[in-house]
Amino acid sequence: MNNSSFHGIRETIKTIIYAVLIALVIRTVAYEPFNIPSGSMIPTLLVGDYLFVSKFSFGYSRHSLPFSLPLIPGRIFFSEPERGDVAVFKLPLDNKTDYIKRIIGLPGDRIQLVGGILHINGEPVKRQRTEDYVVRNRNGNTGRIARYIETLPNGRRHYILEESDRDRYDNTDVYIVPAGHYFAMGDNRDHSNDSRVRGGVGFVPMKNLVGRAEFLFFSIDGEVWEIWKWAHSVRFGRLFRGIE
Repeated sequence: MNNSSFHGIRETIKTIIYAVLIALVIRTVAYEPFNIPSGSMIPTLLVGDYLFVSKFSFGYSRHSLPFSLPLIPGRIFFSEPERGDVAVFKLPLDNKTDYIKRIIGLPGDRIQLVGGILHINGEPVKRQRTEDYVVRNRNGNTGRIARYIETLPNGRRHYILEESDRDRYDNTDVYIVPAGHYFAMGDNRDHSNDSRVRGGVGFVPMKNLVGRAEFLFFSIDGEVWEIWKWAHSVRFGRLFRGIE
């Protein structure tokens, strides 16, 4: 191998290393991509949605770093989440699994479900019936689920689904959110493992927050690697949409 070839290979390796380092920095301090594997956030987020999460929204912790490296003690540059924010966090049970839910309760809040109606600090949250949400299974059959607009105390509005107001977690005890923790719920209320499940998700520690979901950059009803089906499987109407 002559010097010219060796120099070319070395420059190529350096370029790849620089590109990887830049990507890691962006992923750590700015935006990180996530995809949605379950239906717990329907109708806001669908299985097959791909989105960017802003890492700077809530500040940084060890979970902001690749592999949750323990290089940041506690949380730095912290900004309090707002009610209604759709947040990615590490599951408190293992501090590894990524979950995405909506922040409903802040530290000190009293949260309760009564007949499917969310109550925050003793006050019922306004829930307005809207058009049904239409679902289609793999066989092409359709069904309808009751859809509502929920308005949180700070004015944030979002859609939720409720198949029944008599499900297991539609009537609960009062949850008192501890200091430094948050109460998170899925928008698909009868199909979400969230803070209502004390042995499942429970309260979300501040240090476990990863970032706020900002916007969709891709969405597909099928396997992403089946490129030959994209013309029919890509949900073009959902691309580059903000997340409310």
